[in-house]
Amino acid sequence: MITKGKPPEKEDNAWVLDYLPYGSSDDKRPSYQKKPVVQAVGEKHFVLMELVPKEGKVPDIQARVYIGEGDRDLIDHVKHRIPYQDLSHGAQLELPYILEMSVKHHEDKFIQFFNDAHPITNRLHMLELLPGIGKKLMWAIIDERKKGTFKNFQDLHERVGGVHSPEKVIVNRIIEELKDDNIKYRLFTIPIRRSRDQ
Repeated sequence: MITKGKPPEKEDNAWVLDYLPYGSSDDKRPSYQKKPVVQAVGEKHFVLMELVPKEGKVPDIQARVYIGEGDRDLIDHVKHRIPYQDLSHGAQLELPYILEMSVKHHEDKFIQFFNDAHPITNRLHMLELLPGIGKKLMWAIIDERKKGTFKNFQDLHERVGGVHSPEKVIVNRIIEELKDDNIKYRLFTIPIRRSRDQ
């Protein structure tokens, strides 16, 4: 959320977007040499990645898998980070649903964003980076949170009528950040060039 300084901690869990039994489409080896890969999105920083499943394991799409240090049930290792454009068609279709599940799973973290969001420059507020939130809605959120912090998405929606689905607003911003490597401000993701794997 526009943080500077120490690098973000690695992802411990990821959500499965697609299972590719014959590997990535950019793998030019003959099919008998290709190994299955899993396309997934990290739970904390929404890192897009390819994972190598353990021999004989086929993770379900939308499954939450452990990829951190130590024993892993389904995943052998993280292969590498990938840009949005390298996701399979199925993974791109699955991404909004998975992100919404993840955002709801971590509702406290994201409602905190609405409670803590602040100006980035004299003319631009963090809230304005969210799709569908202009000056009028931004001031409605700021005025309402002065009366008391938002408890959850439902509370935010009830108190600021213009924010119909806060989780969808956040998901749309995450997807914008994942699609554009050169986006100026990142609220929820980290740029792909920061590290080669994860």
